[in-house]
Amino acid sequence: MSIDLQQFAAKLKKYRDQLQLSEAEVGVGTGIEPSRLGELEGGTVAPTGDEVLILADFYRCDYRFFISNEKLAPFEQTEQLYRRFGNEFSKGDRSRVQEFLFLSECEEALMRMLNRSREPFEYRPRGNYFKGHAADAAAKLRAHFGYSDSVVPLDVYSDFRKIGIHVFRRRLDNSNISGLTLRHPSAGPCVLVNYAEDIYRQRFTAAHEAAHAILDKEDVVVSFSEWKAKDLVEIRDNTFASRYLLPPEVLDRLPVRAWTGAELSQWAAKLKVSVQALAVGLKENGLINDATLATVSRARGDGSEKIDPELEGLAPRSVERKRTLLERGLSHFYVSLCFDAVAEGLITNAKAAEMLMVSEDELSDLAEMYKVKLTVHD
Repeated sequence: MSIDLQQFAAKLKKYRDQLQLSEAEVGVGTGIEPSRLGELEGGTVAPTGDEVLILADFYRCDYRFFISNEKLAPFEQTEQLYRRFGNEFSKGDRSRVQEFLFLSECEEALMRMLNRSREPFEYRPRGNYFKGHAADAAAKLRAHFGYSDSVVPLDVYSDFRKIGIHVFRRRLDNSNISGLTLRHPSAGPCVLVNYAEDIYRQRFTAAHEAAHAILDKEDVVVSFSEWKAKDLVEIRDNTFASRYLLPPEVLDRLPVRAWTGAELSQWAAKLKVSVQALAVGLKENGLINDATLATVSRARGDGSEKIDPELEGLAPRSVERKRTLLERGLSHFYVSLCFDAVAEGLITNAKAAEMLMVSEDELSDLAEMYKVKLTVHD
């Protein structure tokens, strides 16, 4: 199959521009001379097969994207992302977003390879009342999972993965970005949560972004920790997150009627939500007034009590090692999928290392951490 050189060149140039890289930086990362990269981006020469593979690996995309007209990579979506929010993303964060989308694409491929089932959920809103849509969707999703009125979902990341949303967490430079939702052309809805946020805030952000995935049709949404008070979509999605994590029935059963900052902090820790999220939930359910809200929402929880649901139950040494993986975007769920695919002979060690964005030596360390025996020969 012959490559359309002009289209190939345009894709290369746009990817480099999106990631704010110079030809020299791409040359260092790929081993391809900058002069050769200039020729490839100019469309004056055809790439070799090795060059296509090297560049696809460097830009974290399917090599077929470069040599075909098929929509195999979220190229249009990332272009839209940076056109609308470009000033919010540092060069480092752009690279992290690219890796997040690569992981989402790989996760979808692994789920299909391993024939892992999902629990599809679809919500069709009626009418124009945004907050009503949010409350209704949250109640229906809780019912979908069989949660009783008194249950507080603990591992929301697992919940949202079950319905087909790819959820990854990654530390971003911009602390004002809470998360983003992007519809990948092949992987579907993908959610990135800023791992720099408070552990409980991350749970709320994941639920907020899930609302975007469930209720919105937009290809790209970025959520900020500071948003406009009149933004109806953000209000709606905050309502979804609040109702999913803290349904009114849970709040009504709390044995407190005269809230103080200390009590709010204690119950926030028990319910695994931020103090602010609990305060807002209480206010929306008529359990405190504006004056009490202003007073108690300034309370601070005890950070030592906060346990990441994806690290719970692990030995201290394992917690630190797996926290490092989470900061790099590698969830326990995703790493386990990769090793399951290796164990079943569906991918090689080298392919697993590529999917995990590590060297083969690092793959051996990961396998030891996960108590997995790698195949001897690829």
